[in-house]
This record gives sequence, structure tokens and C-alpha cells, in this order.
Amino acid sequence: MAEVVKMPMLGATMREGTFINWMKDVGQRVQAGEVIAEVEADKATIEIESPFSGVLVEKLVSAGDVVSVGMPLARIETTNGGTSPAASPAAVAESAPIAPTAKPEPASALAAAPGAPAQLDPHLPDGVRASPLARRIARERGIDLRAVRGTGPGGRITKSDVERFAPAAVRQVAEAPSAPPRAPERALPSGEGIVHEPVSRMRQRIAARTVESKTTIPHFYLTSEVDMAAALSLRKQINEGLPDDEKVTVNDMIVKAAALALRKFPNLNSHFYGDTLVRYQYINIGIAVALPGGGLVNVVARNADQLSISQLAKRNKVMFANAREGKIKPEDIEGATFTVSNLGAYDVEHFQAIISPPEAAILAVGAVKQVPVVVDGEIRIGTRMKLSLSVDHRVSDGAEGASFLKALRELLENPMRLLV
Repeated sequence: MAEVVKMPMLGATMREGTFINWMKDVGQRVQAGEVIAEVEADKATIEIESPFSGVLVEKLVSAGDVVSVGMPLARIETTNGGTSPAASPAAVAESAPIAPTAKPEPASALAAAPGAPAQLDPHLPDGVRASPLARRIARERGIDLRAVRGTGPGGRITKSDVERFAPAAVRQVAEAPSAPPRAPERALPSGEGIVHEPVSRMRQRIAARTVESKTTIPHFYLTSEVDMAAALSLRKQINEGLPDDEKVTVNDMIVKAAALALRKFPNLNSHFYGDTLVRYQYINIGIAVALPGGGLVNVVARNADQLSISQLAKRNKVMFANAREGKIKPEDIEGATFTVSNLGAYDVEHFQAIISPPEAAILAVGAVKQVPVVVDGEIRIGTRMKLSLSVDHRVSDGAEGASFLKALRELLENPMRLLV
């Protein structure tokens, strides 16, 4: 029996990517959990694993296609059911929200002459027939597909149709009474010493998410200072007996402490969906990772409160390396319930992070520094680190955020509790 491999989730915010290539050919046998394809999402390459064992009998997408969550990618002929009991990334898509797909077009739409204006159909996205790539380019350029003439089969709008679309036509559509108001366009500066560069997909994604966060989430901020002397001492003792791939970093200790503290503050481990607050019975900590070429991606430490500190450190190292090499798995970047962003490695003392919707909070971590402190009326050298918590005021209040920071500080200042 033939099973369909579907496009998995690409993280909390990424719903589509560009198909790069197949790792298997039609007729080849594949095992459940084996990588069969690669998809580019922003600047990361996502490895697509097969949830089934069997023979690859059909490829449903090609290099360059834009693929969205839930879209069929391939068919695999299985024997004895062929499904893997382990939930592979593609299996996640079965329970994930599926991107809307076009319903079958009526005969009138199929009969449209090539080059004619697109015939509106209420059953289709934007009312017109268009390739996924054409839709993405039109969305990025602010082009109304209803004004584009399709030259593909049955009047389907192609990538070339969108790219050839005249800017004058774009302005006419934008000025039409039925079109929603748009921000005024500014003329691009030009001349000697000025270079125009297209905004990358990742930067566009970051721009959209941060604007969404800052315009829809009422942030409030709390900052606390932590004495890290005991934590650094314990870390040194732990690492003396561990191989390099399990050595614990300060960030690992912070992630572990945040996860343990969240057990007492479930509000901060929830997601806000308008009139519904989704509470999670597990704690998955998203960890922001800066990428070599710019931008960032959040990898996810799953069940961080249940892992030993060395297990957590080992898993994190693997995910960080994969992310920086542009080779990550869907499960490594989806499912975060709370996020930690650490700029200590860049010698930043203090900053306030932007919440990643629909999460309720994010923790910003500064550098550990030796500073003068007053103890019993005397000035001494202390080892301190600043933590800043950004909280969604729709979900929580100042007293709860302050209590969370206090619990987190107590864990880090009594780090043996991280090992229990």
C-alpha cells in the first residue's frame, strides 16, 4: 500500500520552505527515519525523514518548488503497513495545522485562454490559479494576483508572469477602491556609493515576527542580578569529569534553571491565542542561536526540566552545530513553550528581548562579569550576571514575573539543586 510523505512543521513560525533536492531516487528502498529530501527554510536546510519503510514510488515535488506544511511530497510503497511507531517529523504534520490547499477548479477556470486575465474562483486562494512559487513572489512584492495575466496551462499564473508584471499595474491595483490601504512607498536612494540588495527570506521573517510581537503584545520588563560564583564553581567541577561533547556551559545551567522554575509558574509556560490560553504539561525551552551568515534560529531543548545537566548540554551542542552548519531537523526547531536568548558571549551586560508569539515570555541573559559589590558594608569583588524577563501582560503580571525571576535566581545561586 502506498503511504504519503507530507511536509512537516518547520517550527512555530515557519510554514513553508523551498524544496532543494531528493536524497533518494524512485525505486530505491528507504527506512523509517531515513533522510530522503532537503528543504530550505529561511537560511537553514531542513532534513526531511521518511515516516515509513518501503520503496519510493513517486516524487510529488521538484527542486525550486515552494512547499507548505502538510503538502504531499512523495509516495512510498510499504509492506505490512510500513509505518514507524516513532513519531518522525513528517508524522508531526498529520496533527499540525495544514496549510490551505486549492480545491479543484471548475471547467470554466481550466478553459481560460493563456495570457487572459485571471478568472476569479471563490474556491481558490486569491480567487486565481497560480503556482506556489508565483504566490510567494507576489506576496513578497505586494502584487495582487488578480491583476496578473497567466500564461500557464489553463491560464495558471507562473513565476515568470509575476516577475514580468509591470510596476505601473501594481500601483493601479494598490490605488483601486477595493484594495486595502498601504503604507506610502518611498523612493529608493541611488547614486555613487549606494548598493541595492534584496532583503533575505530570513530577514523578512524576522521583520514580520518582531513587528507582529511589538505591535500586538503588551510587553513589560523585569531585571534581576544573580550571584554566579557558586554556579561557575560547580560547572568547573562537573566539567572535569566529562568528555568535550558533554561539557556544561553557563547557558546550559540557565536553561535548566529556567525549566525548573517554570514548573512553579505555568502561566509563563503557556501560549496566548486570543480568548484561549494554551497550557503545556511539558517544558520545551527555545534557545536562540546566531547563524554565521546573519540572522538567528531558535532550537528547542525538549523536556528540559527532566534531563540531567550533562544530557541537556550534549543535546544542545548537537543542535547548535547543526543549526550553524545549516543542517537541522524539523523537531529541533518546533514546539518551544518558552525562550532563552543569551548575548553573554558578546560581552553584552543587559538587554531586553522581544517575545516570540504566541509565547508568554522570553528570558534575556547578559554576560557574567566581575564587579564591585557591597557585602556587610564592605566593597568586594563579586561575580554577577543580569537576567531580564519580557512578559506578555495579557497573560501575566509584574508580581508573577518577579516571583519567577526570584525562583530562577535562587536556583542559580544554589546550583546543586540543578543536579537533583
